[in-house]
Amino acid sequence: MRSFAHFLLFALTLSACISLARLPAHAAGNEVVGKTIESIIINGESNIGSLDDDDRLIQVFTYYSDRSFKPIWVRDNGMKTKGRMLLQFLGNIENHGLREFKYRLADIRALIGDPHPRALAELEMLLTSAFIDMARDLTRGRVSPKDVTRDNDIKVRELGAAYLLDGAEKADDLLPYIQTLMPQDKRYHRLVAKLKEYRAIAAAGGWATIPPGKAMKPGKEDVRLPILREFLMTTGDMDPATRPVDDAYDEVTVAAVKKFQRRHGLTDDGVIGPTTLKQMNIPVAKRIRQLEVNLERRRWLDREPGGFYVFANLADQELKVVNNGKTIHTARIVVGKTYHKTPVFTEEMSYLVINPYWNVPSSIANREYLPKLKKDPGYLQRQSIRVLNKSGKVVNPYTVNWAGMRRMPFRLRQDTGNKNALGRIKFMFPNKYNVYIHDTPSKSLFKKDLRVFSHGCMRVQNPTKLAEVILGKQNWTLNKINNQIASGKRRIVKLKKKVPVYITYITAWVNKDGTTNFRRDIYGRDETLAEHLLTGGRFAEADNH
Repeated sequence: MRSFAHFLLFALTLSACISLARLPAHAAGNEVVGKTIESIIINGESNIGSLDDDDRLIQVFTYYSDRSFKPIWVRDNGMKTKGRMLLQFLGNIENHGLREFKYRLADIRALIGDPHPRALAELEMLLTSAFIDMARDLTRGRVSPKDVTRDNDIKVRELGAAYLLDGAEKADDLLPYIQTLMPQDKRYHRLVAKLKEYRAIAAAGGWATIPPGKAMKPGKEDVRLPILREFLMTTGDMDPATRPVDDAYDEVTVAAVKKFQRRHGLTDDGVIGPTTLKQMNIPVAKRIRQLEVNLERRRWLDREPGGFYVFANLADQELKVVNNGKTIHTARIVVGKTYHKTPVFTEEMSYLVINPYWNVPSSIANREYLPKLKKDPGYLQRQSIRVLNKSGKVVNPYTVNWAGMRRMPFRLRQDTGNKNALGRIKFMFPNKYNVYIHDTPSKSLFKKDLRVFSHGCMRVQNPTKLAEVILGKQNWTLNKINNQIASGKRRIVKLKKKVPVYITYITAWVNKDGTTNFRRDIYGRDETLAEHLLTGGRFAEADNH
């Protein structure tokens, strides 16, 4: 690797010499610093990494060579306005949930004011390095989604170092240019503003911890009520002007508690039982961390999806259909169990199946159904599940010696009907995970706050309504859908125009009215991402622009 790096450095030096022979001299006011930058680069004395471990330097050095080593951020008599603007933005980078030390701001500040050409050249290099890292972090996130968890299948936007530097150089005003690099989704910027608010709460001492005890119910007295009200005022759920003073759990306090419960995806009954109390007693530091990791996820998503699409949030266990920025349908969903986590990915819905079969996955057939068949060969028949051989012919389960089997040698297929595990409709967007959206006969699960019960697919509430929304442009009415279901016949309905489906995992967001929502980290992905943000490495360098 080292010899290859030295070869690249030699090739770059040769390229630099050729460039110097054909390009004009250093721009006025930059001559001394420019020559010092040239010396640093050609002599391999860069303070921003080495070719052995940082391929971006090839682009950076080539970029400077092609411009006769003219600096971007400084000149012979000190820092340019553009450099000061970059430093100003970097000084507030933690507003975006990123860490100042990752951009070597201490090293940068130590060089400010030093008039020596060597110091100015090193300052130029550090500012360039900081700008590239910051720009990429805002554009695609600090860490690779797939490095955090294997079930994060997200394609992020890649912008090369030379492309970013060229944009910065050409920008008349640097700050508006930086704004174009970060997500344009308003939800990202609402999270940025909310993070600042929560840090102010933390600086003021955070919020009160409510002592344990019996469930607090409306109309009952409780000595903890003053602490509860103090908490609700700090979180913004109670207006201080309406604060009661006695120990009775009155209507004003109940309304504030219900608001808190709705913001956290809990049943808004006003009763402070163990689950609500646990959510209330999560410290502000953890909520700040939650906001930070969701800012990173928004950077992965990058731009606001346009047109007509389906958006499913696994952490919220809710699905919505959006048309030109307006939500036109919402529904609860049931997602994968903690050991069958539903992955995060994007695909296109291409068809629906009405009255589908359920082809039982081999993992379920082996782990769940084979043991039951050993005890009772008639179990599958009662579930309307057929045993099929390799030719697709039905096998009588009573003719099979199940006792000695370790693995299922047959294919299992459940007939259409009320018992079918997929219900009456499934929404197909082919993907490598074999995960899709479908109906379910287990309707009672939608009443629960936490709906984590599937093998990975997403079961949707009111699937006929969702089908009507998806198929509306193809003249499928709700009545037509219900008639097809009633026929009992399996039918595939292809979509004339594919519909993007975004499967996401968002545990914190801010509504347009400023309401902050938090959801439980059902898969433990928040803590994993938080650790990667603090200690994880950057993306593999892949400059495609």
